[in-house]
Amino acid sequence: MTSFWLNALTDLDARGIPAVLITVAATEGSAPREAGTKMVVTPDEAIGTIGGGTLEFRAIDIARQMLAGKQAPSLRKFPLGPSMGQCCGGTVTLLFEPQRPDLFTVALFGAGHVGKAMVQVLSALPCKIRWFDPRPDAFPDHVPPGVEIEITNAPEREVTSLPDNAWLLIMSHSHALDLGIAAKALQESRFSFVGLIGSETKRARFVKRFREVGLSDEQIARLTCPIGIDGISGKHPGEIAIATAAQILKLREAQKRTLRVVDESAA
Repeated sequence: MTSFWLNALTDLDARGIPAVLITVAATEGSAPREAGTKMVVTPDEAIGTIGGGTLEFRAIDIARQMLAGKQAPSLRKFPLGPSMGQCCGGTVTLLFEPQRPDLFTVALFGAGHVGKAMVQVLSALPCKIRWFDPRPDAFPDHVPPGVEIEITNAPEREVTSLPDNAWLLIMSHSHALDLGIAAKALQESRFSFVGLIGSETKRARFVKRFREVGLSDEQIARLTCPIGIDGISGKHPGEIAIATAAQILKLREAQKRTLRVVDESAA
């Protein structure tokens, strides 16, 4: 029971839900709960209690303001006198610690054998997966947490709904769908990765079509095809999925290093 807050944070992190961990850091005089008591507050719910009453209501409100404003951790002291409508008479110091999942979004187009293998591998990573396919029967009956199934007859239109810096994996059952999705993604030029399953020959055919529809060389250069890290030549769905997940992780690490360098330079 004492670790309820840890279980709650683990579950929220897996689902990509931000939260604030509130801890009673210290008390002076009479207080509703002892130091070390914790509760977890999300935008929509409160888990646990630090004693109820006005103190708890105010703490929940502060936590949600922190989530909305992306504030840093802070200590705040609350006198429990008449102004708060609590008769304890003591003082409580609360520690507010925002917890923001470091999730990235993967948009997976295609629910074939490789798509299914990709979901199984990616579900073990800190990411949110949006899984697109026009065929309802192509999806499995059960999917891991963090996977959102989206059945659509026009998956290329869903590209506009994706967040900036999303990671796209295109592996539908149709070359025509692959072409439309990839062209739209490259045209928007705002994603961290646009990966297309296929050979060098498929890439060459697609590049020719991209130029015919007016994509620039700079936009086309954003396409990764074939996908997967070098040195793995296996064609089994599981092998492709592992190689591609490793490629994404490698590129994300490089991206993080670049951002750190930029931040240090700005400072």
